[in-house]
Order: sequence, then C-alpha cells, then structure tokens
Amino acid sequence: MWQLLHYSFVIRGLEAGLIVALIAPLIGMFLVLRRYSLIADTLSHVSLAGVAIGLLLGVNPIVTAIMASVGASAIMEKLRTSRQLYGESALAIFLSGSLALAIILISSGKGLGVNVMNYLFGSIVTVGQGDVLLMSVIAVVVALVVGLVYQQLIFITFDEESARVAGLKVDRLNTLLITMVALTVAVAIPIIGVLLISALVVIPVVAALQFKKSFNQTLVLAELVSVFSVVVGIILSFYLNLSSGGTIVLLALAILGVILFFRR
Repeated sequence: MWQLLHYSFVIRGLEAGLIVALIAPLIGMFLVLRRYSLIADTLSHVSLAGVAIGLLLGVNPIVTAIMASVGASAIMEKLRTSRQLYGESALAIFLSGSLALAIILISSGKGLGVNVMNYLFGSIVTVGQGDVLLMSVIAVVVALVVGLVYQQLIFITFDEESARVAGLKVDRLNTLLITMVALTVAVAIPIIGVLLISALVVIPVVAALQFKKSFNQTLVLAELVSVFSVVVGIILSFYLNLSSGGTIVLLALAILGVILFFRR
C-alpha cells in the first residue's frame, strides 16, 4: 500500500485533498443549515467558465476560477440583497449562464476539451506543487476569516432577523460568507472536479447532522467524514485507476447511507 507514496503526484494529491477536506465542511455547515446548498453548485459552474478562460489564456486555471467565482458571488449577493431578483432566480441565471459560457469557450478552443475533463471530474495527476501552495494560502485565509466571525455567522445562521436587531452587519457577513464559499469551491476543483464540488461541501455535513449533536461537535464529525472520504477516496482512485472526484463523493455517500441505515 505504501508504494503509492513513492509517486510525487500522489503526495501532492493527498496534500491538496486534505486541504479541501478540511475547509469544505467548515463552509458547508453554514450553507446546509441556511438551506443555501445550491450556492456551491452554482459557483462550481461559474468556476468551470473560469477554468476554460484560464486554459484558453494559458494562465493557471485555479487563479481564473477563483476570480470568476468570487466576482460572481459578489454580484449574486448584491442582486439578492437589493431584491432585484429572488435568491433562487439569481442562482439559476448564473448557473445556466456560466455553463453556457463554459461550453462555448470549450468548443471554440482546439484540444481544450481534453484538459477540461480533468477539471470536470477531478484528477490528482493535474495537481502541481504551485497549486498546492495556492490552495494552502487560500485555505488559511478562509479558516482565519471564518474563525474571526464564527460566532456572528452562527448567530445569523439560526436567526438572521434577531442578528439585525442586535446590530450585526448581516449583509456584510453574508457577502463575506459567500466569498469564502467561492474561494472554497475554486480551490476544490483539481481534486473533486467542478461537477462534484457541492457534494463534498454538503454530504459530510448532512451525515454529521444525523447524530444531532451541538454545532461544534457536528462540525468536528463532518470534518472526520470529509477527511476519511478524501484520503481513502484518493488511495482507491490510485489503485483502481478511477476518477478521484467520483471515488471521493461515492465514498462520502456510502458513509451517509450507512449512518442513515443504522439511525433508522
């Protein structure tokens, strides 16, 4: 089993996977409890357009994916708070629009489709040392920001109106949260893939919620499910020659299924 550690790309994949596994449930807790899970899915499609732009321009696709998802998240939150569009309408527009843009960019670039496939479904082979470094920096930023406003985010998660009455800057906190979601989604692309990112953000949290523990305890359980799914998923994908993203998500789903079965 330990022979896989002789391959540098596997070590990079495990490093990147652990980074993603730790920050995904941290953000997912607030999204699931606020019923904002669709945001992660929408931003993943926006990130796909960013990836396509990066590949066309010869720029690191993770960088362009971050720029695209963060920009889109700011616009979506602005539209939602200004009441110009209902929240779900804004998400649907950005999801379909960004997917259409990505398809056009991919079809217009020669040989682009081959490279995009790795980002669609995730592949540890595509992760470079520079990507790991960038992911580490962004993960630290996300963790620090969430840690600084942790109690305020919990407050608005359970009672947004009371938080406004208490004097919290709810709109600013919501914008900050969705920006952290955008960063997390963009960072997870190389390992999980665009089409499966939202699953890793949501499934470990849903599995942990079945134990009906406190917020902090649920977060710890979600982290454990996420880390186990990612590490074991990457190992299995290496030996079975499978997509890392699909393997990780199926493993997380299997854990959720087992928990639901025994809970019943």
